[in-house]
Amino acid sequence: MHYRKLGKTGIEVSALGFGCMRLPTLKPGEPAINREEAIRLIRKGIDSGINYIDTAYPYHAKESEIVVGQSLKDGYREKVTLVTKCPVGLPDFTEPAHYDKYLNEQLEKLDVDYLDFYLFHSINGKTFHEKVLGLNLIERAQAAKEAGKIKHIGFSFHDKPEVLKEIIDTGHFELMLVQYNIIDQVNEEMLAYAAENGLAVAIMGPVGGGRLAGIPPPRSMQHWLTADRNNFVDLALKFVLSNPNVSVALSGMGSEEMLDDNLKLVSKENYNLLTSDEKDRIQNIANKFKELSDVVCTGCGYCMPCPNEVNIKEIFDFLIRYQVYGQEEDAKSMYAQIGKVGWLPGKDATACVECEECLEKCPQKIPIIEQLKEAHQILGN
Repeated sequence: MHYRKLGKTGIEVSALGFGCMRLPTLKPGEPAINREEAIRLIRKGIDSGINYIDTAYPYHAKESEIVVGQSLKDGYREKVTLVTKCPVGLPDFTEPAHYDKYLNEQLEKLDVDYLDFYLFHSINGKTFHEKVLGLNLIERAQAAKEAGKIKHIGFSFHDKPEVLKEIIDTGHFELMLVQYNIIDQVNEEMLAYAAENGLAVAIMGPVGGGRLAGIPPPRSMQHWLTADRNNFVDLALKFVLSNPNVSVALSGMGSEEMLDDNLKLVSKENYNLLTSDEKDRIQNIANKFKELSDVVCTGCGYCMPCPNEVNIKEIFDFLIRYQVYGQEEDAKSMYAQIGKVGWLPGKDATACVECEECLEKCPQKIPIIEQLKEAHQILGN
């Protein structure tokens, strides 16, 4: 395993972090965790050198933190940098005291005395100004540090790069968690800016939320595969970790096969060195992905949240699975579960009232409203 400095904190973390949003479940498509298997996988990851564990309040219908806490018994807590997130985006998070309420609840669920990092979860310009600044939550976070409940303050982010720069410039934070991958490079400049300003940079979605982990369609992209592989996970991880400003790349590893594959990839001597051939293939994959996908969606999530609860990001992901990877039945099945299972909240495309709020936020300028209509026509029949 290779290790990197976590910004200016002095902490060394594994290049690969264990994201606990997609732990093994008792039934496919449902959030209830197979606890015995999840604990085994997390501990195997730690025993193999992973020392960065990331979870959050809502993951797996609020069960993830409990299982992570159980995984860190028997001496495992001392081996890792533990990260969870303050759910500032919840509708009932309306008072400064709610920061302490959730922090105390999360410490109890994890059954730990302190967190290494406590991030404001999934903030955008609106939540940053209305919640983080509007409720004086930075003061609450500083008080929690002084009380020994958290060691470092950070945030996870879904909005435009200019908003990200504004948040970095406040100087309040030590770590940011953002999306960055082959098909979504919009934050690349801000990764360098954050590193220059001393922030640790953690990456979510290095394989595009699973879109680069699927078997490519016949003939269209398979000639860009690495020999002996049937997906682009190797190139995806290598692309992210070749960026010197990245501290750690998170992967949601819901099976032993995924864990073993990722461990093998990030343990190679040249795990972060792209050859000219790999760079060419990566560029071709990015270009082809956009060409094949009518929606040209990178999964950045800037369109969210929708005021009418349309789960735009997941709908477009399912459409890409249908159009790009040929996973037609799976895509239709998952679309039908929106709003019916905990891990797929919100509403399907029929709930769109054409308010156009999403159009203003989309960095790709996708005609979202028209594409939602097309998505429902394809996936809802």
